[in-house]
Amino acid sequence: MDSARTDGAGAGESFSARLRAATWSDHGDNETSAYMSALVEGRLGRDEYAVLIAQLHPVYELLEDAADRMAADPAAGPFDLPGLRRLEALEADLAFFYGPRWRSRIEPGAATARYCERLREVCFSWPGGFVAHHYTRYMGDLSGGQYIGLQVRKTLDLAAGDDGVRFYRFTGKPKAYKDRYRGLLDAAPWDTGEQERVIGEVKTAYRLNAALTAELGGSLRPSAA
Repeated sequence: MDSARTDGAGAGESFSARLRAATWSDHGDNETSAYMSALVEGRLGRDEYAVLIAQLHPVYELLEDAADRMAADPAAGPFDLPGLRRLEALEADLAFFYGPRWRSRIEPGAATARYCERLREVCFSWPGGFVAHHYTRYMGDLSGGQYIGLQVRKTLDLAAGDDGVRFYRFTGKPKAYKDRYRGLLDAAPWDTGEQERVIGEVKTAYRLNAALTAELGGSLRPSAA
């Protein structure tokens, strides 16, 4: 959830700014879903929050597998910044909410399965596709995800420390990561046609993520919805 907005696509506009502007409405559609509204407003219980990170696990597992595959690619490889990966922290949070046998207690829903299918289609063979999905998830974690982490700790009355919210804790400052990430986008060796393909894939990523949270919203208890 990259909160900065840039309107228009004037001459000389950076690719990172054009990407934000072109996908702003797609990003907003997810933020206003029933589930995300309940999440940021502090209306979810432990189980209702835990199911979100359970659905995100296979997404991040695939993205970080793809990052390994893309490590040697000159365009995509640099985006896997040190300290950015979330899978280890996500698994620690899953163990916190579901216990040590968390793997046997979670399974992907239909929307998550479709999301993962798209990741397999584009993230392991197309550098721009990998970056599109990587950008959508990790820049969101560095932006709106920071507020969500605070809300989760407050709403669920978690003890001081990182237990249960390690997913939102980075070793470095989020702003430094975001600035570096935008710099990489602007330096990527893509012509206008490839940039447009990446923008299109970011829109696809937002739609897939919105479908995932919409599916979760359908299972909310009436008091949360």
